[in-house]
Amino acid sequence: MPTPPTAKRVPTVHERHAGPVEDPWAWLRDRDDPDTLAYLGAENAYADAWLATLSPVRDRLFGEIRARTQETDLSVPVPYGPYAYYARTVEGLDYPLHCRRPTGVPDDVAGAEQVILDENVEAGDAEYFELGVLAVHPEHRIVAWSADRDGSEDYELRFRDVATGTDLHDRIVDVAAGGTWATDGVTFLYLRQDDAKRPHEVWRHRLGDDPAADALVTREDDERFWLDVDRTRSDRFLVLSAGSKTTSEAWLLPADRPDATPVGIEPRVEGVEYDVDDWNGRLVITTNADGAEDFKVVTAPADRPGRANWTELVPHEPGRRILGVDPFASFLVVHEWAEAVPRLRVLFPDGGERTLAFDTAAHDVKPDANLDYAATCYRFRYEAMATPASVLEEEVATGRRVLLKQTAVLGDWDPDRYVTARLWAPSTDGALVPIDVVRRVDTPIDGTAPVLVYGYGAYEISMPTYFSVPRLSLLDRGLVFALVHPRGGGELGRRWYLDGKLEHKQHTFDDVIACAEHLVRTGWAAPGRLALRGGSAGGLLVGAVINQRPDLFAAAVAEVPFVDVVTTMSDPSLPLTITEWEEWGDPRGDAFERVMAAYSPYDNVHAVAYPALYVTAGLNDPRVSFHEPAKWVAKLRATTTGDSPILLRTELDAGHGGPSGRYDAWRDEARTLSFVLWALGVERVD
Repeated sequence: MPTPPTAKRVPTVHERHAGPVEDPWAWLRDRDDPDTLAYLGAENAYADAWLATLSPVRDRLFGEIRARTQETDLSVPVPYGPYAYYARTVEGLDYPLHCRRPTGVPDDVAGAEQVILDENVEAGDAEYFELGVLAVHPEHRIVAWSADRDGSEDYELRFRDVATGTDLHDRIVDVAAGGTWATDGVTFLYLRQDDAKRPHEVWRHRLGDDPAADALVTREDDERFWLDVDRTRSDRFLVLSAGSKTTSEAWLLPADRPDATPVGIEPRVEGVEYDVDDWNGRLVITTNADGAEDFKVVTAPADRPGRANWTELVPHEPGRRILGVDPFASFLVVHEWAEAVPRLRVLFPDGGERTLAFDTAAHDVKPDANLDYAATCYRFRYEAMATPASVLEEEVATGRRVLLKQTAVLGDWDPDRYVTARLWAPSTDGALVPIDVVRRVDTPIDGTAPVLVYGYGAYEISMPTYFSVPRLSLLDRGLVFALVHPRGGGELGRRWYLDGKLEHKQHTFDDVIACAEHLVRTGWAAPGRLALRGGSAGGLLVGAVINQRPDLFAAAVAEVPFVDVVTTMSDPSLPLTITEWEEWGDPRGDAFERVMAAYSPYDNVHAVAYPALYVTAGLNDPRVSFHEPAKWVAKLRATTTGDSPILLRTELDAGHGGPSGRYDAWRDEARTLSFVLWALGVERVD
């Protein structure tokens, strides 16, 4: 095997409350230093050479992913006004085509389809392409679209005439993803970011005007808050919203008068969050006000929206975390999590309600595209670990349900070959942590199976079970896949989140360790044959856990991992640092410095035999800077007492999400899975 790179050491000291801390790899933060790119290139060359030994396995995995995927496919058309909108993919092309046809016209009528936007054409020869917004004008003649071409999350906004297929002269650069049309026929509202990649301004553009004449609608100067803009489902209002991790505030504009003065709903109060829509002439608000920790739903008159006029519609229930509502003319859908499972609950104006029911104990269910406010049917997506993603439509009045489409899995796919289970693992303090597992029916639960554990556990993000074509290649080789739900996520309500953040962050890592130990103890996993995987904040989880229990896992995959926690959170000049203090704490104070320093992966690398590690980064990543995983790998390799490989691959033309084209993404996943299979002794190459 080739010799791994050795990063040079440059004496650097960070002054902290607990005393000076040496950081000889701090120089890697400087992207303009020629040595930085040279080092990243050397790491890529080493990783590619090492992984080349697994190329037969990688190629088989890529072939299996492709063979199981219907490459030429069509999404379920969504009715919207006089058209049905859909996306389709074509074999050999990386990106989808966004199309429409007149409503009611059969699919086989030649010439009925209009291609609104072909992402393959727009991407051209670029190594990276990501669509930020694709918003259809209320009169269906123009689409607003934006694109990021390097992973930096800086988008260019354009406006396309659908009839001619050409873009207007209007061109706005360096905007954030998102935005919405007003209903006056000419106005589009969009977001601008500050240097920290924080959407902090909402701007108003009139079609045909020079963007230099665009008007600033609102600006948010508190660096903890992000701005957003959207249109209510009824098309009656535009909603401007400002939100931090713990607090929010919103304003309304008439959708047909976007140049009016925004009207505030309720002034921000620290710790109080709310989201706004409207339902049959009244505002409908999801909020945690008045001690509703897991949120409740209230209504208010649009002309008197303040808290004094709120009327309770759905009461707070501890443990049932209400995420939001989806209003329609004759019903309202509540999105919530209860007992670590997402739910959709339909409410009727007469006070009746019905929860959509499914046979599986653990699954994902979420709204699909529902663009017609007057609709009497509701579309939603459903999937489980052994059930491919499905689009269903339910007639709300009767409950009659129709399957519109299930994602095809080609080849010898048979869902009866796979079984799932929900487990509960006792953590160190007695808290029961949910684990969702899937295996082939012929994979024994006798303590001999290799297991891949996946976790996240941050930002109150709940991780529903999901179907994965690449995962089938693992299951068919005898692996068990375990999705763990540690504290820090929101699967069991707001309290589950609060008990895994700030000074309680160690609970996240305790929970993952407890889950892994439970899998071994109960015969799901073979001792020494576990791998751990996570990305971003989940990469932090990976780093902290392998520091605390390096003996527990044979391998770990950390994708764009947030690992240099204290240093990054101490520097307000870095993107997103200030907005993240409410999640992790501000280490410029002694108390949080001590808490964070106790688990920060980079700060706690020590002389032990680390498991085999595969680490990824994105050179243009604005969320987790490339230098964090680069520094971490350099320190790990200089410190480990073992001889397991430690690999770093940096995408030099991408950002936080890795490769953007589907074929490159499949190759990337095949490379990762080949490493996992090798490390767990499932696939060996002589």
